[in-house]
Amino acid sequence: MERRFPGGITKATAIVHLKDDDLQTANAAQVLRVDVGGRTQVETSLAAEVPIAFEYNGIAHAVMLATPADLDDFALGFTFSEGLIDARAGFYGMEVLASEQGLTLAIEIAAAAFARLKERRRTLAGRTGCGICGTESLEQVLRPLPDLSAQRFTIAPAALARAHAALVAVQPLQQATGAAHGAVWCTADGAIVCAREDVGRHNALDKLIGALLRDGADPKRGFALITSRASVEMVQKSATAGIAVLAAVSAPTALAVRVAESCGQTLIGFARGSSFSVYTDAARIAAGTSPGSGQRF
Repeated sequence: MERRFPGGITKATAIVHLKDDDLQTANAAQVLRVDVGGRTQVETSLAAEVPIAFEYNGIAHAVMLATPADLDDFALGFTFSEGLIDARAGFYGMEVLASEQGLTLAIEIAAAAFARLKERRRTLAGRTGCGICGTESLEQVLRPLPDLSAQRFTIAPAALARAHAALVAVQPLQQATGAAHGAVWCTADGAIVCAREDVGRHNALDKLIGALLRDGADPKRGFALITSRASVEMVQKSATAGIAVLAAVSAPTALAVRVAESCGQTLIGFARGSSFSVYTDAARIAAGTSPGSGQRF
């Protein structure tokens, strides 16, 4: 294929066809490693990133670039966190269709949910760094969220430290490639009971939400920890799932803080080891000393 630019300049472009190996979570690759000691040819692993199309009742809706793993959870979690269904009961099933261009998740949802989808007329061009590309109106960006303020429980600082310390062990793709985000669900005492990974932070959270829905997990009995910044959509997705405490290893954005505050979610940033910052609803963090820091919360 050839593209023509002003002034007669042309640039060749290629259509990439996926192979079976591309549908694994990681692929082996030979790279040239350069350091002060010289140059060495080494084998490394690359995280898979493939186009995944979401199709509802035969109608194309969104295409995301994602890791081709935990697709059942991805389909259910995305459908729920985007507000396309109100409960798992509206999700009837999913079939994975493979082609040289990527994967299609052929999802069947209830008639009422499908009518709502068509009314929204939302077409996304998903990317790992942006979760709301293609939204047609401002109203669709900041959609209504459930009120989480009635969920009154507390989490000890030690629980966040425990969860953070255990993150590495539940991220095999990140360990192998260094290119994956993680989202984990933790009990109130910080034990990680469910973990999902993906090259996209939104995708990892969607997969986690799907797994929690499938398992019937109670959002009042724990918190979510993500290995990324807390963007507004991470707040929206988690709040839609009823998650009242969201902790991120990096900072939240200003809009994320405002949205979390408005729906009664506790939003935590810089959750690294024994220290963290609470941006909204700090009443859910139990008073006490974070282990090893001497800092009181």
